[in-house]
Amino acid sequence: MSKPKVFEKPTGFKDLLPESVARFRQVEFNVLECMERWGYNQIVTPTLEFYDTVGVASSIEDRKQFKLLDRNGKTLVLRSDMTAPIARVVASLLREERLPVRLCYHGNVFRAMEEEAGRDSEFIQTGVELVGDASAEADAEVVALAIACLQAAGVQTFKFALGHVGFLHGLFEEALKDCPDAQVELKSFLLGRDYVGYRNAIRQLDIDESRRQELESILRLRGGKDICEQALAVTADPTAQTAIDHLCKVWNVLEDYGVSEHVLIDLTMIGNFSYYTGLTFEGYAADLGFPLCSGGRYDNLLAQFGRPAPATGFALKTNRILEAAGTKDVYQPSRVLIVYTAEHRRDALHHAQTLRAESGNQIITRLIPDHTSWDAGHIDKLGDGRSRLDGVLYTDVIPFV
Repeated sequence: MSKPKVFEKPTGFKDLLPESVARFRQVEFNVLECMERWGYNQIVTPTLEFYDTVGVASSIEDRKQFKLLDRNGKTLVLRSDMTAPIARVVASLLREERLPVRLCYHGNVFRAMEEEAGRDSEFIQTGVELVGDASAEADAEVVALAIACLQAAGVQTFKFALGHVGFLHGLFEEALKDCPDAQVELKSFLLGRDYVGYRNAIRQLDIDESRRQELESILRLRGGKDICEQALAVTADPTAQTAIDHLCKVWNVLEDYGVSEHVLIDLTMIGNFSYYTGLTFEGYAADLGFPLCSGGRYDNLLAQFGRPAPATGFALKTNRILEAAGTKDVYQPSRVLIVYTAEHRRDALHHAQTLRAESGNQIITRLIPDHTSWDAGHIDKLGDGRSRLDGVLYTDVIPFV
């Protein structure tokens, strides 16, 4: 294996240049401010966690977690999601905190992706967790907040798809009670959005035609609130019926929030079946084929840390949001250059300190050898009042020579 060149990086990792960082920071500020206005307080957790606690509890597959050993031989992981670490904190440091607890976060997560997948192994997530409320009101709150956050980030056109793991669980149990392997196979096709594979798998099952039509009909269960009524007619299974009833309640709350125009029901969407326990949702921009946001209810996670409690939340894919928001102008502070000689250093640096304290401008100082090396004629005055010196734009150039 050849030694990497000095400028190479591991696959899936990127450098962010100043302009990209400025865009990231703008989205981060706007989104976190939105979350805080809704009553969510920011939390910061370690980049490294113990594999036997947070790593095992994570919703991310074990093979996608970066592992390393500490000096005592214990296995650590780079956090692969933010939800499991927050569950650990709620069950420990915040154990005496009265529920419900509303927390938000912003941080880097790490996932070992296959090289051919072309996905980032390190990316930024911003999200919320609402712990201690099992109601439809809570689910609707996090969906409505996710919509508000995309708007705050500058995404103009998007849709959120709502599903419920209970509907498909109940439907499959009713139609394929004695075929657990077939249930797993069909769920995997839906999880991968492979509807052709799903249809083919149904046709190969040894079931009667009415059951086959029932299973295939769910592919058409996408739309508005009327989908709930259609779904109730598909199956009489109590689990599935309860799930649809919950979805209807969530939709009613979203209507009262005034955001139902951004939402549709998609009963083929199941999320991670081993992790989510109820409502799941994803947010998509108009021109991108991958989700900007995903979330749902995970009522079993907190129990793994010794504090059973219902919970729901979402995570925004900040990297993808920047693609959806486009290349809008990012606020850039005005740049002022102060040029000085050693003789005038004290006055120049004091003036720089005053400007830094009184304005939001970038104040850059530059020492020159002597006054003879300074030629104001080298400054290009632009029509908008700015100046260009040595190829760099400045709002103002102030000489102390």
